[in-house]
Amino acid sequence: MSRIKSCFDALRRDKRKALIPYVTAGDPQPDVTVPLMHAMVAAGADIIELGVPFSDPMADGPVIQAACERALKHHVSLRNVLGMVREFRTRNDHTPVVLMGYLNPVEVMGYAEFARAADEVGVDGVLTVDLPPEEAEVLVTELRARHLDSIFLLAPTSSAERIARICAMASGFVYYVSLKGVTGVASIDVSAVAAKLQQIRALTDLPIGVGFGIKDAASAAQVAAVADAVVVGSALVKKVGEFAGQPEKIEKEVASLVKEMRVAMDGDLLPK
Repeated sequence: MSRIKSCFDALRRDKRKALIPYVTAGDPQPDVTVPLMHAMVAAGADIIELGVPFSDPMADGPVIQAACERALKHHVSLRNVLGMVREFRTRNDHTPVVLMGYLNPVEVMGYAEFARAADEVGVDGVLTVDLPPEEAEVLVTELRARHLDSIFLLAPTSSAERIARICAMASGFVYYVSLKGVTGVASIDVSAVAAKLQQIRALTDLPIGVGFGIKDAASAAQVAAVADAVVVGSALVKKVGEFAGQPEKIEKEVASLVKEMRVAMDGDLLPK
């Protein structure tokens, strides 16, 4: 059983929802990332989504674009990111790690070599933003051979036919993008999200994570009430950016926000 499935099964038994923080690997400098991953787990993260820096991150807004630029100044590559996962695994063998990025670095490495290397270091899932399901079969086959999950994005505009097609190819969980546009630019409409999740749940038994537009503890709690997982990116990456000149403070600042979201998602800030 994959770490991702084990994680969701355990959360379901405990009647809790997954908190999935995203950070860009190597932001603002490479030695920050692994300690930050451990700090987020200690603060309540269930799954870590680790961004592979990319020069043209089309789905990401200005906050994560800036994070990619900071990491790329240090020449952080896909192989460097895999090395960070390997280092993370020396102290943590249970928290799932999902790599989120774009196809080009994977193509350059080669699908089979990427799947082998990702499996070897302890990656659990891969989300390739710009890989449509119609073109994903070869990579998904390589990932399945290594028991790695393939995570796909669903959008507010996804039709029932496309949702069914994507869910048939996905494993681990599916990621619902809560709003039209790029990351970190708008507030979430939770009632609209709930309606779309009802449509998706009629077509798959996979857990559904919701991301884009979750800015704070209150919005995390609202989304946790309707989704299986809450994915938080820009709000955390913004903290990293604010303290890019004081990297020794990043763990504490980011972990504090993760903990606020964890507490809110577990009910402490919800109406009694």
